[in-house]
Amino acid sequence: MSEHRAEVFWRLDGDFAANAYSRAHEIRLDGGITIAASASPAVVPAPHSVAAALDPEEAFVAALSACHMLWFLDHARRAGHVVASYRDRAQGRMVRTPEGTFWIAEVTLAPELRWTGTVPAPTEVEMLHHAAHADCFIANSVRTKITIKPG
Repeated sequence: MSEHRAEVFWRLDGDFAANAYSRAHEIRLDGGITIAASASPAVVPAPHSVAAALDPEEAFVAALSACHMLWFLDHARRAGHVVASYRDRAQGRMVRTPEGTFWIAEVTLAPELRWTGTVPAPTEVEMLHHAAHADCFIANSVRTKITIKPG
């Protein structure tokens, strides 16, 4: 259907053999945006990570949140509603598996909506979230449990 590209670029800064090197890197998207990125300080302590940069775990949570939002807006529009604003303070939880590896086991989406015009009933909003989740490409691509807790 479509292809999506990202270029990840890193250059050695520090002592690689001693594990004392920077994990800072750039993510260049096909639309021309360059994002400062790094390992999470929760995974690689400073000074070898950059707290102000995007880390892969944050990117994963943000991708799930953004995908859900875009589908929600589309379903709301098709149902005749007007969303004035949508804010989600999404959160991911990383845990260790019994085998000792880590994974983001759960992402909680917490969308806060503002409407223009007639506000849909809570049951309809729930149905719109369900439809958005079912259509979200990212949610359909992962095994992470995704919980939606509208505000």
